[in-house]
Amino acid sequence: MTAVTTVKTTVEYKHLIPGKEVPFGIAGYYVLYREVTMPYKDRQVLYLVGKAVIESSCCSTGSWVYASVPGYVVGWHTSEQDGSPVSEVEPIKDPLEREELNKIIEEKEYLDIVYFP
Repeated sequence: MTAVTTVKTTVEYKHLIPGKEVPFGIAGYYVLYREVTMPYKDRQVLYLVGKAVIESSCCSTGSWVYASVPGYVVGWHTSEQDGSPVSEVEPIKDPLEREELNKIIEEKEYLDIVYFP
């Protein structure tokens, strides 16, 4: 008989500074509006609300408001990196949980997309 082991992998999330524009590529930037933790199935989910902006590209310009969901909080501000707190999170992989969280976040926030990295 073979034992089945479930391995929960965690990653480090380096907290961003709300309101600070972060350039990406040569075409634009994103900015974090706020971090939110919310209860879900006896755990805390961390999600971020921000805006991405394409200022110049060959095809067009545009912007959108997004929510990014790093995952379940395993350890809050457990370390520091470059002066910013770092938390330990467990990425959400289950498709049903992602779907449920997508609906919950869309109902709470005015945004264009919910993203699970």
